[in-house]
Amino acid sequence: MSSPVPPDGLCVIRGGGDIATGVAWRLTRAGFPVVVTELAWPLTVRRTVALSSAVHDGVIDIEGMIGRRADDVTDALDITRTGEVAVLVSPSLPPVGAAAVVDARLAKRNLDTTCADAPVVVGLGPGFEAGVDCHAVIETNRGHHLGRVLWSGSAEANTGTPGLVAGVGAERVLRAAGSGHLRWDARIGDTVTNHQVIGRIVAAGQPERLLMAPFAGKIRGLIAESTAVVAGLKVGDVDPRCDIPCDEISDKALAIGGGVVEAVLWARRSGTDA
Repeated sequence: MSSPVPPDGLCVIRGGGDIATGVAWRLTRAGFPVVVTELAWPLTVRRTVALSSAVHDGVIDIEGMIGRRADDVTDALDITRTGEVAVLVSPSLPPVGAAAVVDARLAKRNLDTTCADAPVVVGLGPGFEAGVDCHAVIETNRGHHLGRVLWSGSAEANTGTPGLVAGVGAERVLRAAGSGHLRWDARIGDTVTNHQVIGRIVAAGQPERLLMAPFAGKIRGLIAESTAVVAGLKVGDVDPRCDIPCDEISDKALAIGGGVVEAVLWARRSGTDA
């Protein structure tokens, strides 16, 4: 094992979902080494394009970007030196000496991020105020300002409703109708018909709660089977566009990732007082 000295320009992304993965893609293509931190049981829906999948699978290949689970901080730093993205189970910010930290957990509120976390701290979406609890905020709401870097103020407020895709909004999202564990009858990438059973929630002493397709389309995301869920939790995503690829990083994730690269490069060049 090499000494646990961080490589130059190390970026830590907190969260490994599909949006965070777009950020990692842009950063690695710009030459930055990346460590992603995740929970032991990620709640990622679009798992085929999420680095968080490496937590349980060990490794994932997303359009040629390799994410590999790390055993500890030293292992994570060693993985970044190979050009791969290290995925580390760590609910708190690990002591890796990051040059930049990106809070990509999309909690719609600031959980614990501060400007003291790294020389450059970037928050994605609502819940952060640039210049107060991070140095820059990236707009995550679809529309004209998607991916824009904000050096003061906050992103647009959370609407609570997913953006329209082919005229479909909130109904795209599958949510758990109760508490229990998931069992899937379909897979990501499957084409489904209206009201087709996609899966079920199983709980001891309770009848199964069926999860059905809200319309005909393609399953774009499902959280990992056997995950413990509670009522209202987002567990799946159906897309009305049956030709949409499920193994490519989305336009939204890439736009946000581009904003992060801009913020990190600008701050490193001119200082975080920019």
